[in-house]
Amino acid sequence: MASNESNDSSIAWLPDLIFTGRRFENGLALVCTSSGSILRLSPVDELKDEKRIRLSNRAMLPGMVNAHSHAFQRVLRGRTEHRTSDQQDSFWTWREMMYSAATRLTPEDIYDASRLAFLEMVLNGITAVGEFHYLHHSPDGTPYEDPNLLAKEVVRAASDVGLRIALLRVAYARSGFQVEQNQQQSRFIEKDAATYLKSLEKLIIDLGQDRSPATAWVGVAPHSVRAVPLEYLREVVAYANQRKLKVHLHLAEQPAEVSACVEEYGRTPVALLATEGLLSESFTAVHAIHVTPKAILSLAKTGAMVCACPTTERNLGDGVVPADEYFKHDVPICLGTDSHAQIDLLEDAREIEYHLRLQKLARAVLDTQFQVSNPKSQAEERGRLAARLFDCATTNGARSIGSPNGSLESGKAADFFTVDLSDPSISGASSDDLLSTIVFSVSRAAVREVVVGGKPIVSEGRHLVQEEVVERFSELQKRLWS
Repeated sequence: MASNESNDSSIAWLPDLIFTGRRFENGLALVCTSSGSILRLSPVDELKDEKRIRLSNRAMLPGMVNAHSHAFQRVLRGRTEHRTSDQQDSFWTWREMMYSAATRLTPEDIYDASRLAFLEMVLNGITAVGEFHYLHHSPDGTPYEDPNLLAKEVVRAASDVGLRIALLRVAYARSGFQVEQNQQQSRFIEKDAATYLKSLEKLIIDLGQDRSPATAWVGVAPHSVRAVPLEYLREVVAYANQRKLKVHLHLAEQPAEVSACVEEYGRTPVALLATEGLLSESFTAVHAIHVTPKAILSLAKTGAMVCACPTTERNLGDGVVPADEYFKHDVPICLGTDSHAQIDLLEDAREIEYHLRLQKLARAVLDTQFQVSNPKSQAEERGRLAARLFDCATTNGARSIGSPNGSLESGKAADFFTVDLSDPSISGASSDDLLSTIVFSVSRAAVREVVVGGKPIVSEGRHLVQEEVVERFSELQKRLWS
């Protein structure tokens, strides 16, 4: 980065191209305040005394938002890719391996694992994360003196990397309907809503929820309908609605979960939430794979969102999110990297489409119901599928977790990433086709700068503390798996 100093408090970032919402434009600068809010997109020749930072041979895009993460599960990468028994391996057998790791992590281990996951996110252009956090206690289930000790370790990890974080604190009461308690879940359990809400309120106070601009804030996350009985669920969601907090919940990820809900309540998970009045515009259903057409309509009527995690869903054999049906009924989709088998949100974006191509034996499946409002060119028409998928990775994710970023507009946080226009993976793309090339083909190595709140955290593809974070995580893996 080269800069020309000025006494003015505003900063102008000057890449070759800026993504303005549906297309890339040249001759523009992103002007932001010293506190990290976007003032405007300005023609370069209209700049005055702003400090200028030139980003040569770069295209700028809004920072992406990872709406669903279990940061500690980064320790599992590469450790579960084998058959564990004579029976068919599945989500449920993988879950037991995950539990075995979760029961052995110290608070400092959780910090180190989270920091590595978050480092990998920012290196890929992610500037905010929704962390679905359910490790609360010591391994034997004994509460720490501070019931939010582990949540704060995760927030500390995000802060030290420079990533915005919505700490979606998980409510978890049981192993399931008429299921004996699994002792490996002892770290998760808060058996009643009162205990959970007391800890949640303390976390809100300790994180300074009302600070602006937001870098860390709290949301509510009942784990699933199998893990949280109905009365507990009602209390938690009512509290969230009263405080205007975001609500995330694992929903219909596995057929067995749907069957158990029907057995307990006589209704599918979505029907249960709909009839109990628990769906709203603040609600995000994570996965929502095994759903009926009626369930999709229920989500649509209430303004609820869906968070797809295609890399994890294919890794665990969960199934394919029916994104075509969701989009047909205007249910917004955001994205998560979930178990972190791979951290690449653009890969998740393209897999929403690619998984459907395999199912339907057709191409451009998600382009059929989507129209650009008042398209100004054929290029915008050609790029509308990429634009829709990029919205999933940016604006939809920001809405889901309540993040102040997601687009390069006045008043938003100055969170963005750049790609190197000479990177081999996008070399030769015109400005008209650049978004499609990025969404469907870019290499993660093409991401060169990442800025959060106007502050550079990645420069020339490297993070300032990258070596130390990787070294600490490598030591953790040796201890954990040797």
